[in-house]
Amino acid sequence: MSRTDVAASDLPTTVHRAAELALELKAQDVVVLDLRGISSATDFFVLASGTSDVQVRAVAEHITEELKKDGSRPDHVEGLRGGRWVLLDYIDFVVHVFHPQAREFYQLETLWGDAPRWDGAEGR
Repeated sequence: MSRTDVAASDLPTTVHRAAELALELKAQDVVVLDLRGISSATDFFVLASGTSDVQVRAVAEHITEELKKDGSRPDHVEGLRGGRWVLLDYIDFVVHVFHPQAREFYQLETLWGDAPRWDGAEGR
């Protein structure tokens, strides 16, 4: 199976909003992976990178705070204190905000390489 692109209009509103919120704080390499039919754990991954631990935390906090205003709260949050890799688990989708070195190490885009994807930079 080869990778295909997903149109922003094909993403659930909250998933697209999370990606846009990351972009608002200048997160880099914002990507949404559509895992429906590929993973039973969640439907989407939102991946983003910050340039420092401080930016990683700020992006994750911004997403959490703004989605709460829309009525969405994460079921689980990990890594916020450390700022190297923050995971926001909203059950139907998971937001990963990485320090660039952590993102390179874990290579989620490669691990889920067959997943259709939306690249945030293309949507702007």
